[in-house]
Amino acid sequence: MTKQSFMKGAMILLIAGIVNRLLGFVPRIALPRIIGAEGVGIYQLGYPFLSVMLTIVIGGIPLAVSKWIAEAESLGDTRRVKHIFRAAMTLTLSLSLGLTALLVLFAPMISSRILPDARVYQTFLCMTPLVLIIGISSVYRAYFQGKQNMIPTAASQVTETVIRIVFQLMLAGLLLPYGLEWAAAGAMLGTVAGEIAGLGVTLYHYYKDRRRNAEHEPELPSEPPLPYSKRPARIPVTRRLLRLSIPVTGSRLVGSMSYLLETIFTNRSLAAAGVAVGVATSQYGALQGMIIPLVLLPSALTYSLSVSLIPSLSEAAARGDWPLIQKRMHQSLRLSLVTGAPFVVVMTLFAEPLCRLIYNHADIAPLLRLIAPFGLFIYLQGPFQAALQALDKPGTALMNTFIGAIIKLILILQLASNPKLGIYGAAIAICINIVIVTGLHSWSVARFIGYRIKMLDIVKVGAAMVIMSAFALWLMKGAWLPHEALNLTAATIGGVLLYTVIMVATGIVDRSDMIRLPVIGKLFKT
Repeated sequence: MTKQSFMKGAMILLIAGIVNRLLGFVPRIALPRIIGAEGVGIYQLGYPFLSVMLTIVIGGIPLAVSKWIAEAESLGDTRRVKHIFRAAMTLTLSLSLGLTALLVLFAPMISSRILPDARVYQTFLCMTPLVLIIGISSVYRAYFQGKQNMIPTAASQVTETVIRIVFQLMLAGLLLPYGLEWAAAGAMLGTVAGEIAGLGVTLYHYYKDRRRNAEHEPELPSEPPLPYSKRPARIPVTRRLLRLSIPVTGSRLVGSMSYLLETIFTNRSLAAAGVAVGVATSQYGALQGMIIPLVLLPSALTYSLSVSLIPSLSEAAARGDWPLIQKRMHQSLRLSLVTGAPFVVVMTLFAEPLCRLIYNHADIAPLLRLIAPFGLFIYLQGPFQAALQALDKPGTALMNTFIGAIIKLILILQLASNPKLGIYGAAIAICINIVIVTGLHSWSVARFIGYRIKMLDIVKVGAAMVIMSAFALWLMKGAWLPHEALNLTAATIGGVLLYTVIMVATGIVDRSDMIRLPVIGKLFKT
């Protein structure tokens, strides 16, 4: 088994995450050109309900598996590892099969009475296998993450993305002549194909790992079984699994239910503001299918840090190593802040050319300009939430998420139904929710482990963002090159290079950070 350090594991997932996000923009760019914003809206409408179902199945189980396998590995208890894995897989399979059957049975009612556009029915049916496929895959990935081996997760993610892109675009184009609803369903079938391929890669690594362990596992002499009265009490793994996974699932379920209600409330509020159903679906598709994915692009780092952070903090907490916990939190939050800031600058300053060049929809640029500055709070939220879960505080994360969700839904009803705001009212509500939840998570972590982000770091990054903005704008307005895309690329690269120089000069990024970078890190070891 190849075990990586915290930072190396995070970097492996970061590389996979960046590849996935960049590749993921192929269908984000191509799908609107094939099926339009309205088709994207139909495709997106099914996801909130899927998110709720997946949260019930995998909301807390993979986290518990990752956490406890990390603890068992630190003690060298391989038998415990197998017991945890089998209990988790049995529970996940039972939930997945039951929920899949319910989804198929109630699909007509859900698509016609609960979701705001009945054309989502075909897409809804096509997405039902994802509950079982993703449920199984999540347990296998958590197994490897608990062993702090991030390579199988990274490989399966990249494979899933590549296969999904190919089949999404191919099936959406093939089914388009039958209507937008069938084109959206074809795109969803492409997602199913990608998840099957990703699961196949994970299974390959799992059985390869089992063969390797079997070859190196020493043969122990058989011992006579102990009398029943002298046997140690069997630790109820399933009960312990449920004890942690239920609060974590509850926390994520609040977020998923919030996403589902957000979809319903936004479309209903837009209708109350006088927006037609087709237009409302198109506007929501632009918000959730184009703008939000662009803002979430840097969260590839947040995800990689969060996945690596949970087993690392769990292992440190099991040993009572609080200085290491403080160090890991500082590393995670500093990286999130430093890497997310230049993305925020570029998306805020160049919203219009980005939306025109990527989506061929310059009219959605004001939405990007509104949401992009709040992206920094999104990037910091992941490590804070991972810390709360790793430190056995999932109930706190649940309450923070619940408070933010209630405020968001109330604001959507109030703002999106205002004809003067419309879809921008929903965007404002989402931004306020992001700030509130991140702030509450930050306060909770500070209360439990005494860690706070250093204000000097925030000031330095903020100053670098201002200087980068001025330089990037000067490059863009100079129009030195013959095409807008070339000028945008030059302004972005120039701004990021200047930002990086400032980070190094102010000591936010040092030589030890550069050494950890893949490939080029070797240049800084001399």
